[in-house]
Amino acid sequence: KKEKRRRLRAVILHGMYLSSIPVFSSTKQTHEYLSQFYSYIGVSAPNTRWRGSLDSFEDTLKRMQEFFGLEVTGQLDASTLEVMGRPRCGFTDRARYGYFQNQPKWDKSVITYRINNYTPDLSQEDVDSSIAKALKVYSDVIPLDFRKIDSGTADILINFKTKDHGDFAPFDGEGGVLAHAFAPGKGIGGDTHFDEDENWTVSSEGYNLFLVAAHEFGHALGMAHSNVESALMYPTYTYVDTDGYQLPDDDRLGLQRLYGQSRSQSCSRDLAFDAAASIESSIYFFKDGHFWEKSSSWQGISEHTIDSVWPGISKVDAVYVDTKENTAFFFQGDHYWGVSGNMVLPGYPKPISDFGFPSYVTKIDAAVYVPSTGRTLFFQENRFWSYNEETHRMDFTSPRFIKVEIPGIGYRVDSAFENNGALKLNSLSDVRLASCCA
Repeated sequence: KKEKRRRLRAVILHGMYLSSIPVFSSTKQTHEYLSQFYSYIGVSAPNTRWRGSLDSFEDTLKRMQEFFGLEVTGQLDASTLEVMGRPRCGFTDRARYGYFQNQPKWDKSVITYRINNYTPDLSQEDVDSSIAKALKVYSDVIPLDFRKIDSGTADILINFKTKDHGDFAPFDGEGGVLAHAFAPGKGIGGDTHFDEDENWTVSSEGYNLFLVAAHEFGHALGMAHSNVESALMYPTYTYVDTDGYQLPDDDRLGLQRLYGQSRSQSCSRDLAFDAAASIESSIYFFKDGHFWEKSSSWQGISEHTIDSVWPGISKVDAVYVDTKENTAFFFQGDHYWGVSGNMVLPGYPKPISDFGFPSYVTKIDAAVYVPSTGRTLFFQENRFWSYNEETHRMDFTSPRFIKVEIPGIGYRVDSAFENNGALKLNSLSDVRLASCCA
């Protein structure tokens, strides 16, 4: 049945309908629309259990027409009915600004989210990717990190539901309301619901999950609807190209009034990262308590706090990846941690003396595993050590002087990683390709 309904769906492209739209043919439907989206409450705040009363029908209709930039007549003309028939978000339009007057917002910098169930329209991988990409739109511009959890209580609980699903804001079947989310707060606050009766896609057909999710997460962060048609927080759905999507200025400015600007530093010639590593399809750069990920699967660079992804690790001095064991090792001071994916392995931290360093080595500046030799190179001040991963011993020639063995890099290495057979060393603002024997 759902597949048959999909063929009848009205397709929206840049705000224009290519086929027929739902028609509001009765005064009752119009009253329901105005009550849902132009009452004082509507779907907005957590723990809402009622909708506010309307002003007179004509005054409320004028408010709706003004919001959408229509001719303000107070009459149900064709353009007004067309707007009412558009697929849209279930959140109220009553709060007209980019943020609430009482500014509901999260009072922490790490926001957890959990996908409680998945739509059968897409693969689990596509859903995970769409949700993560939608949240990245926000973490790119404000100082929040989003961390996915698979169990337990999350700040943002994500569900695909139909009709009456227990939050006093039932869905209406195919078309109409596509999704809704609740403003930050306890309980249902931040939770985001998608109507499973819709056809969810990762393309221009049906309803693009990334675009709808990005809009709804704006509400989950404290944003209200915008009457700027190009804004992400505009109430009705319009497909736009999602490749390299960035938050429009209207949304960004409203959001940054709530949370401030992102912590991202602009690169300068004086910037030296604490550590760098190539892990699977991404390159990670660490600085102070943050890391930047450059992935081959999407454009741009995302920023996170280290402990939002790897709890218990607040800073990284050096990191290397043993590709044979598929394990990353993070170094901080005189201890190190083993990490697999987003999980810190049990039994850590351990002392770096386990590698055979002399007692005067209390911190590692950089580390890199060289697959062609089976060695890990550890850099500390003006020297480096070569560690045999097979025998778990330091090579007898260690330590050696960086300036002698790697001409041109200088006296020290601040970060290092191996990528596609090339050993990349960072010394202050220089990045060099090195070929040294281990």
